[in-house]
Amino acid sequence: MCIQIGALALALPFNILDKSKTRKNVMKLKTMLVSQPEPANEKSPYSRLKEKHKLKIDFRPFIHVEGLSAKEVRLQKINFSDFNNVILTSRNAVDHFFRVTEEMRFKVPDSTKYFCQSEAVAFYLQKYVVYRKRKIYVGEKSINDLEAVFKKFENEKFLLPTSDILKPSIPDCLNAMGIDWSRAQLYRTVMSDLSDLRDVYYDVLVFFSPSGIESLFKNFPDFKQNNTKIAAYGNATVLAADKAKLRIDIKAPTPDTSSMSMAIEKYITSMGS
Repeated sequence: MCIQIGALALALPFNILDKSKTRKNVMKLKTMLVSQPEPANEKSPYSRLKEKHKLKIDFRPFIHVEGLSAKEVRLQKINFSDFNNVILTSRNAVDHFFRVTEEMRFKVPDSTKYFCQSEAVAFYLQKYVVYRKRKIYVGEKSINDLEAVFKKFENEKFLLPTSDILKPSIPDCLNAMGIDWSRAQLYRTVMSDLSDLRDVYYDVLVFFSPSGIESLFKNFPDFKQNNTKIAAYGNATVLAADKAKLRIDIKAPTPDTSSMSMAIEKYITSMGS
């Protein structure tokens, strides 16, 4: 059974009055839209889901990032030369820090120290710097992991490149550590245009952020969930879906399912698909 993403109407792949169809077949999931870019790795968990359960899985970012211009950044009165320490929480932060400094013709000193929230961010940093020639500190999963390192440089200034959306936990954590830090908003989160999906049908919509939920209703104010399954990752996304009065059928992470792909597979298995 498929539901139009924009949608007010059900699209049934068989005659609804056909008594020969079992409930199991009616509920079988066939199509899924993941509100993220398609994984670059062909062996991603979604590829396995696709093959194992004969699913059609499409990927489409419901939100995207746009960089602020050098002029917009200058209005924040951030002087990059005042900071010899940069806190990086995402690959977007890495990209836009180096993009803006280049546009502003500021040469990032070789002595700059980088504090990366995770190993993935640190690895991505190699796109811009020669790893072995830089001072790079890496947390396991969060900024909290770097507290001991931050305190070694507590008399220095730190710069935090961010988007317009910043989780309160990050500034709260930095303030609790008592370090001297400043925020530089270098990019913003923008709702993607999804108008071409109005007449496209999916059994499951998968969301990873409150912004994704917001984008759904901005693009399709008349959206009715009907039988569409909603999958939500993270507490903030679940809260946003609840606030939008969506029925959440699949949640992650949970004690049993640490990833969204695992949660989807568990749901499919429970349905007997």
